[in-house]
Amino acid sequence: MRRSILHDGSGQLTYEIREIVAFANKIKELGVSITWENIGDPIKKGEKLPRWIKDIIIDLVEDDSSYSYSTTQGNPETRRFLADLVNERGGCQITEDEIIFFNGLGDAVGKIFGYLKREARVIGPSPAYSTHSSAEAAHSGYKHLTYKLDPDNNWMPDIEDLRNKVKYNDSIAGMLIINPDNPTGAVYPREVLEEMVAIAREHRLFMICDEIYANIIYNGSDTASLSEVIGDVPGMALRGISKEYPWPGARCGWIEVFNQDKYPAFQTYIKTLINAKMLEVSSTNLPQLSIPRVMGDPRYRDHLEQRKQMFRDRARQAYEIFSTVDGIQVIKPQGAFYMTVVFDEEILDNTQYLQIDDPRIRELVESNVLEVKLDKRFVYYLLGATGICVVPLSGFASNRNGFRLTLLENDPDTRTKTWNTIAENIESYLSS
Repeated sequence: MRRSILHDGSGQLTYEIREIVAFANKIKELGVSITWENIGDPIKKGEKLPRWIKDIIIDLVEDDSSYSYSTTQGNPETRRFLADLVNERGGCQITEDEIIFFNGLGDAVGKIFGYLKREARVIGPSPAYSTHSSAEAAHSGYKHLTYKLDPDNNWMPDIEDLRNKVKYNDSIAGMLIINPDNPTGAVYPREVLEEMVAIAREHRLFMICDEIYANIIYNGSDTASLSEVIGDVPGMALRGISKEYPWPGARCGWIEVFNQDKYPAFQTYIKTLINAKMLEVSSTNLPQLSIPRVMGDPRYRDHLEQRKQMFRDRARQAYEIFSTVDGIQVIKPQGAFYMTVVFDEEILDNTQYLQIDDPRIRELVESNVLEVKLDKRFVYYLLGATGICVVPLSGFASNRNGFRLTLLENDPDTRTKTWNTIAENIESYLSS
């Protein structure tokens, strides 16, 4: 072409959670039934919305106003409802004007990073959720900046690593937290969050906290929402209904903005996000209209508690199965619905394999593992040998080898069989 049309960060856009699907589909074409453990969609794994939530949505479908545009920032009644929820927690107080709706948090993340000055970097956790890490890397044109999460300390942030990286890299303008964390299932205690806020305050950073799993915490942890600990630091929390009702297909998420009135530059940045949303007219209306009715219903608290207990029990079962396997490290999840398995250091090599009887499948796997990272090599062999699709940890901006699986399978026999099969194949792979 007469001119280059590629954005400088285009090569940074990766999403292993879905990219692994392309290889899995090749396996599927050869007759293998795939067990999808790669993506966090509760509905696809058999969870059903309660009848009363469906009835609220059906009632809204009958209302002609649900087919209209919402206002640019989102439905005013819903924004007032959500602002009241924030204020009831205590801490930073906001108004409805500090709630901004997006077409899912993927849309929000794209705009949050896309409208930052290119030289302004946001440091985030490693392992990292791919949507955040790819968007931040793409906006800057460089590899995502990360601080370490420590598997030897229940996947807690390495505060000294974070403090030193912020101190000695003045391009860092923001700090990203995911709490509860994806992919590790860690939940950060209040004192850890307060230490991170203190670093942001000292170095005049803004904060982003992805709280999409905030109502899926099942350990009784003394955690806190960002609004409760942020004090006078500028920042935003990201929330939505995709994992919580759950209704992922609604594409309905929002940000809660804190302390923009104290920082003119941050206030202008938030105004830019609103203007960017204005160009799209609005976000999806019907799911927004459901929020006060669903979350304001007295049955909603019981609904959340039942799901917490469900994922707590599954986390315990998964931990019991994988903690008996030599050569790996597992930390029992405390929130969200994922678990990360980490291989011991230097236990993987490029000679290990799993037995695959079908020569077509064996050839496909062997031809695709020649130059991949060692954890991805295991994931490919697992797919070929069993049809189970997990996500390599290296796909989460991590230097550690491992993989992420979900706690979502609703059928208990399938769930138990899947986890036992993975465990058995880890043992076979490491002994090959």
